[in-house]
Amino acid sequence: MAKFVFAYHGGKKPESPEEGEKVMASWRAWFAGMGDAVVDGGGPVGLSKTVTSGGVDDNGGANPLSGYSLITADSLDAAVAMAQGCPILDSGTVEVAEAIEM
Repeated sequence: MAKFVFAYHGGKKPESPEEGEKVMASWRAWFAGMGDAVVDGGGPVGLSKTVTSGGVDDNGGANPLSGYSLITADSLDAAVAMAQGCPILDSGTVEVAEAIEM
């Protein structure tokens, strides 16, 4: 099985503790549904800096990363099918990429 990175973009911070618990429950249910395919549930990320040959920008570019997970799947299409159930899709996107073994 190959490993795939789910790179989350967008999303929003819950407006109340109750909303936060509801959001976390949906993430837990989604991860549970994927079972052993979840290698690392990952989590949200903080402020990023973009490093280029010309310097460093204090942002994440046009579409900053907001979190990540690492999963296993038989193919890119299978990983994409898993990503289609991601809770972030209510307010963001999931980029799916194979983590190439070196």
